[in-house]
This record gives sequence, C-alpha cells and structure tokens, in this order.
Amino acid sequence: MTQAESTMSNRSPLALGVSFTIALFAVGIPYWQIPYAQVGLPNSICNLGLLITLVAPIWLRGIVRISFLKAVMVVGLAAPTAVILRIIVETSRDPTSHNLWPLEVILTAGVSLAVALAGAVLGCGLRVLLSRSAT
Repeated sequence: MTQAESTMSNRSPLALGVSFTIALFAVGIPYWQIPYAQVGLPNSICNLGLLITLVAPIWLRGIVRISFLKAVMVVGLAAPTAVILRIIVETSRDPTSHNLWPLEVILTAGVSLAVALAGAVLGCGLRVLLSRSAT
C-alpha cells in the first residue's frame, strides 16, 4: 500500500460520516418541512437532497476510494434515516400517525438505494478514468 492509499484509508470513516450527514440533512430538511398531511413518499424526498445521494457515492468511489458496498449503503440509508427520524418525532406527539411506517421506510429506501447505486457505478467509472489518466 502506498503512502497516498494509506492516507486515504485513514480518511475513510470521516468521508463516510460526512457523506452520510450531508445526505441526511440535504434530504431531511426539505422533507421535514412538509406538513404531515401533504407527505407522499417517495415523491416527497425527490428534491435536491436526492442529487446529493447521487453525487456522494461518486466522490466516495472515485476520489476517496471507498468500497462499492459501503458507498451505496452509507449514503443510500441517509434518506430512510430522515424518514425514521420524522416518524419517531411525530409518533411521540401523536401515536396514531404513521401507522404504515414500514412502507414509508421501504419506499424511501428503495429509491434512495437505487440512486446511491447509480452514483457508485458512476464513481467506479470515474475511478477508472482517473487511474488511466495517472498512467
């Protein structure tokens, strides 16, 4: 392992944490502001935050060199986490709300993981391009 690869692997947990946090708030903040009666998943998470869910795995795979599965799972689970956080807050206020919460989480996870998967695939392509240009 070269010095550069060693430095990158030391930054991996930080890169994953930062990517997850940015994706969580990028999806969550607009979603949390929608009144409960107007929420319709998965459409309610289709905003700029979902673009972050696409871009973050590209960066993680292509630049930071995180494993494919880690890039997809960590970033892809940020949107369902935003939904779960909303469910926790709103059911603590009104236990009768979110009676179909498993479907909310599954729908959100499906969309988010698919977007993160596409980003990770694009990140693999970026990694190949960068390695070719370096030689």
